[in-house]
Amino acid sequence: MINFIKNKIDGKRLLILGFGREGESTYRFLRKHFPSMHLTIADQNEQLIKKNNDDYLSFITGRNYLHNLSEYDLIFKSPGISLSGLSILREKITSQTDMFLEYYSKQIIGITGTKGKSTTSSLIYFCIKLFTQDAVLVGNIGVPPFDMIDDITKNTRIVFELSAHQLEYISKGPHTAILLNLYQEHLDYFKTFKDYQLAKFNITRLQENSDNFIYNADDELIQNHLSENKSTRNYFPYSHKTPVNKGCWIEDNKLYFFDDALPPMIIDLSGERYLAGEHNLLNIMAAACACKINGVPYKKIKEGISTFKGLEHRIEYVGEYNEIIFYNDSIATIPEATIEAVKTLKKVNTLILGGFDRGIDYDQLLEFLISSTVKNIIFLGNAGKRMMNGIKNLDTKNINIEFVDSFEDAVKMAKKKTKPSEICLLSPAAASYDMFKNFEERGRTYKKLVRE
Repeated sequence: MINFIKNKIDGKRLLILGFGREGESTYRFLRKHFPSMHLTIADQNEQLIKKNNDDYLSFITGRNYLHNLSEYDLIFKSPGISLSGLSILREKITSQTDMFLEYYSKQIIGITGTKGKSTTSSLIYFCIKLFTQDAVLVGNIGVPPFDMIDDITKNTRIVFELSAHQLEYISKGPHTAILLNLYQEHLDYFKTFKDYQLAKFNITRLQENSDNFIYNADDELIQNHLSENKSTRNYFPYSHKTPVNKGCWIEDNKLYFFDDALPPMIIDLSGERYLAGEHNLLNIMAAACACKINGVPYKKIKEGISTFKGLEHRIEYVGEYNEIIFYNDSIATIPEATIEAVKTLKKVNTLILGGFDRGIDYDQLLEFLISSTVKNIIFLGNAGKRMMNGIKNLDTKNINIEFVDSFEDAVKMAKKKTKPSEICLLSPAAASYDMFKNFEERGRTYKKLVRE
């Protein structure tokens, strides 16, 4: 991998665009292996702490940090930075994701989708680790790929969670690609919802004909893209609605997997499992498909499904305090995820909604809430204001609606309003970065406030 990257960057003027988690990782990697190569870091943050004792490093900061990109031969772009409206040659843009996929493609199981990708990626990794220790989990889950290069051999199985931002500028797809679903999200970054969908669809569009594509056959948007982009793949659809000839489905609480090249697999799901809810059955099917076609034994897949405890911030039980049951679903940044959380928990009395407004359509969520068990809705942030204005036009006579100015006030209000023995749920249906660095910080702040 080091020689591969050396050939890619040798003799070129390099720019690291964005200096968050991945940008810092890129700098560490390049400086470790190419100590005298001149690097430039561009970031909007004018307070960026300059690296000491690095004579081969330059900085571009402030609001004009994107102005001179054409001066560089190769740009390592961080996922969150949009190049919309800028005139720059596509071949100049790369990233950790792009290079990783180009070099390690045959070893990678790549997972994307609007919701469920962290759970599915983690479940796949968990099942693989029950079978072999030679596996890594990287990507949008929070681990920059370059940080794991030293742990990867030619036999290592790489589980790679991929966001639309990471997939936007790639040149090769993974050997096994999973597309879970497509819903409105990141409309603050992409020009249109269609652009967002196309970025997601790169995960299979750029695969080779011999690669595997696992997809949700119940998702209409995915089916539309497949009909518009006919290509040869090893297709493995999965469905919660109907049996498929090749792939995975669930019937009578049993998971079925069929493929002509592999023995059939049937897993009884009627026993206890930690991944509750209808939405997680889809995640389980995608993970089971990926594990099966990548050689994980049946017994390990079954054990993984029954013992995997899920993720922090995804319908996470916080505890019972003053007779109120608290759940943290801070990872829910779209309406569909919030709807699934309420459906899964069933006894939600109070719901905390809102945050950064990215222009997502909330009509479906609001219609769902007025017929649900939720009796108190606490709104905050600009997304909360828009949701509150929308719900006022509906029949809310049985729902108490409150708007608060701060996250602390939201939790205080929830403690006052929630009925004993019922649930208070944080499931915001909005991004966190009006008040927090990310959804993790929001979720941990919620748990801290709940326990005080």
